[in-house]
Amino acid sequence: MNPLSLALVLAGVVLNAVAQTLLKHGTNRLGPVEFSLSQALPLGLRILSDWPFLLGLACYGVSLVVWIAALTRVPVTVAYPMLSIGYIINALIARYWLGETMGLGGWLGIAFIVLGVTLIARQGA
Repeated sequence: MNPLSLALVLAGVVLNAVAQTLLKHGTNRLGPVEFSLSQALPLGLRILSDWPFLLGLACYGVSLVVWIAALTRVPVTVAYPMLSIGYIINALIARYWLGETMGLGGWLGIAFIVLGVTLIARQGA
C-alpha cells in the first residue's frame, strides 16, 4: 500500500472512530430516550441542535468521502479489515475522554486486532 492509500484509509478510520465517539458523547448528554412516534420529532430536533451529534454526523460524512477515495486505490479485502483499527481508537478515546473502562480481556482482544490488521496490511503491500 502506498503512502497516499494508507493515509486515506487511516483518515477514514480515524474520522469514523471520532464520529462514533462524538455520537456517544451526545447520547451521554441526551440521556435515556423513549422511542415512539410521538417523540420522533422532538427527539430529532434535540439531536440536531446538540453540537456532539452535529459534529459526529459531519465526521461521518467526511469519512464516507475519504473512504470512497481510499477504496478507489486499495482492494476492499485490505481496506475493510483496516476499519478494525477503529476499535483501538475508540477504546482509547472512551478511556481518556469519556472515562469508560475496559478489562484485560478487552485489551487482549484489541492486541489480537492489531496483529490481524498488521498481517492483512502486509499482505496488501
